[in-house]
Amino acid sequence: MFSRRHPDRDVEADVDERALTVTGPEHEAAGVKAVLVSLQRSVESMGAVRTAATLAKLNQRHGFDCPGCAWPEEHGGRKIAEFCENGAKAVAEEATKRVVTAEFFARHSIADLEAQPEYWLSQQGRLTEPMVLRPGDDHYRPIGWSEAFELIADELRALDSPHQAVFYTSGRTSNEAAFLYQLLVRSFGTNNLPDCSNMCHESSGTALTDAIGIGKGSVTVEDLVLADLIVIAGQNPGTNHPRMLSVLEKAKANGANIIAVNPLPEAGLIRFKDPQKVHGVISDGVSIADEFVQIRLGGDMALFAGVGKLLLDADDRSPGSVVDRDFVAKHTAGFDAYESQTRTVDLDTVLEATGIDREQLDRVAGMMAGAERIVVCWAMGLTQQKHAVPSIAEITNVLLMRGMIGKPGAGLCPVRGHSNVQGDRTMGIWEKMPEAFLSALDTRFGIESPREHGYDTVDAIRAMRDGKAKVFLAMGGNFASATPDTEVTEAALRKCSLTVQVSTKLNRSHLVHGTTALILPSLGRTDRDVQAGGKQQVSVEDSMSMVHLSRGSLHPPSDDVLSEVSIICRLARAVLGPDHPVPWETFNGDYDTIRDAIAAVVPGCGDYNHKVRAPDGFQLPHPPRDSREFHTTTGKANFATNPLEWVRVPPGRLVLQTLRSHDQYNTTIYGLDDRYRGVKNGRRVVFVNPADLEAFGLSGGDRVDLVSEYTGADGVLQERRAEDFAVVAYSTPVGNAAAYYPETNPLVPLDHTAARSNTPVSKAIVVRLERR
Repeated sequence: MFSRRHPDRDVEADVDERALTVTGPEHEAAGVKAVLVSLQRSVESMGAVRTAATLAKLNQRHGFDCPGCAWPEEHGGRKIAEFCENGAKAVAEEATKRVVTAEFFARHSIADLEAQPEYWLSQQGRLTEPMVLRPGDDHYRPIGWSEAFELIADELRALDSPHQAVFYTSGRTSNEAAFLYQLLVRSFGTNNLPDCSNMCHESSGTALTDAIGIGKGSVTVEDLVLADLIVIAGQNPGTNHPRMLSVLEKAKANGANIIAVNPLPEAGLIRFKDPQKVHGVISDGVSIADEFVQIRLGGDMALFAGVGKLLLDADDRSPGSVVDRDFVAKHTAGFDAYESQTRTVDLDTVLEATGIDREQLDRVAGMMAGAERIVVCWAMGLTQQKHAVPSIAEITNVLLMRGMIGKPGAGLCPVRGHSNVQGDRTMGIWEKMPEAFLSALDTRFGIESPREHGYDTVDAIRAMRDGKAKVFLAMGGNFASATPDTEVTEAALRKCSLTVQVSTKLNRSHLVHGTTALILPSLGRTDRDVQAGGKQQVSVEDSMSMVHLSRGSLHPPSDDVLSEVSIICRLARAVLGPDHPVPWETFNGDYDTIRDAIAAVVPGCGDYNHKVRAPDGFQLPHPPRDSREFHTTTGKANFATNPLEWVRVPPGRLVLQTLRSHDQYNTTIYGLDDRYRGVKNGRRVVFVNPADLEAFGLSGGDRVDLVSEYTGADGVLQERRAEDFAVVAYSTPVGNAAAYYPETNPLVPLDHTAARSNTPVSKAIVVRLERR
């Protein structure tokens, strides 16, 4: 039982995991219930008047971009309520009237706050002034902005090398802030720019860059509506991207079939009830998935390899009816090798790896063979596998074989998570930016960017652990709770001489600190941003390469909160000195000047200030989509050949995936219920197939410890433990299990990463269940 009660001061958020109740999962998403939950949470945090004013501007043309997911808006007229349940929760968290002041930190020691769960921390409200934790202190204390910047500058200048500093970025940072942040970091002399992409879609970017020459998806919302077959693999739109469901509903109305490939049956892919339509209120809604492929964890590569083989067989029976030979000949390389390997795929192995039967495999292949316009969507269920890059390559192979790139209604669709995670990468937040970008940056500003590649997220943790990095600065996010191997990560952060968190709200990372620690409060998307040049606006890029403006309108939680742009510019002046050639003061005062610089440096962003002011913004160029041009090593789209891999379940063990509840977004916990999966008032649960429970002698409601097992590079078996989870009997594939993160992050070894992308493998953790 966790509880702290300070009448009229702190927000009470009791967490009693023993009060957990479990009912059956729901079989529909959205509807009136979602509206009621959205309004209840919003009014509780913001009040009725603020709720009405804020939600009315969410995702509107002259409003602000949702701080939640990166799902795009449709072109043309927008609905009055252009948001989903979790978008409303995200806004309520940011636009809350609750505040965390210096008095709060005076009441709560670090030890006191460490005893609180993540949910309690996030419920306390918005940060209002800079705070510092000095060596030997047990409370954060106020510090002035200028003193804070000088403290950081002194620590950075005292390093033996710029490479001893790590500069992390969250996906919610605006394009303007991201561009300036990487400019500051490279001016300082390092490419240590890890970001949240390293932990989510890095595998997608790696695979797509190899295959089509650009690490982004090739479709628009309009393509999804035009498609006659949509495959959704390793993604749960009902919770993670609910507005996607209305697009799928339109596609269904146009005659599209939808295949859902996922280990768990998810409510959003079973039935959708659009609360803005009459049938979504008074009827049973719309059935979404025509075919549910309940795949074993890690079986996606085998599924698409098996489909590829069956497509080739179908083309043999009717030459030219399945394989787009003209597209393959004109626009691709490596087809012969792919065809040769794919014809040898053993379908019995495919069935073993996927856990499905031959009849379903044949149906899926038949649907893929008969469709004229196919879109394949995927998310973390694919990208956080050991063989994630080959799995995404196998999906791309199938679409290339069918000529499904660069035509309306068809293409590749990695569905990004955080709202501007794709924009951050476009703006240069990457440890391995190409030479053309760095040269343009140097030419524009008269600096000399380093060329040595920097640390990604996993390598940054290793560097801090090993004493190679001593200063950690995070532009947003909750690094300690978002990353794997919690004990190792926290110990690494504690070894730093300085940790700095630029944040809107209190989170676990503020309590996992270096010798000295700073909390710098920043504006959020909903906040009005006024600088010397007047009211400012920022830009973001959605999951489909659309760039548009975002304009906050609420008064900030205090007058002592700065925008991310201001924090970066003022820090740059402190670190780099007044004679640095970048015009930081000008950038701080007028964000149009930042966009002019972006136009000169970032590919596809010419005339940025003008184009971003169009009603729906503008779309960045995408050569494969726009003109079937492929900027790859061969000048064509590349088929890939990789050995078939899947995840085997050791005897007496389970393979665990981490996932979100319906009451959270990334590491932000909105509440303790997972309505769609039937879990109420608790998060420490593990979903297990009833057959596995019977084999282990367990029953629903039993309490267990989760113990992960991992054999390191040295051949030694390692174990990690997460204690006291309630067992929930659930429809998972036999041998597979699921549980929420960040509670299960301690189970993910730091070195358990995807080949080539170095993404933590959070969807394939071998565990045993130990009864308590």
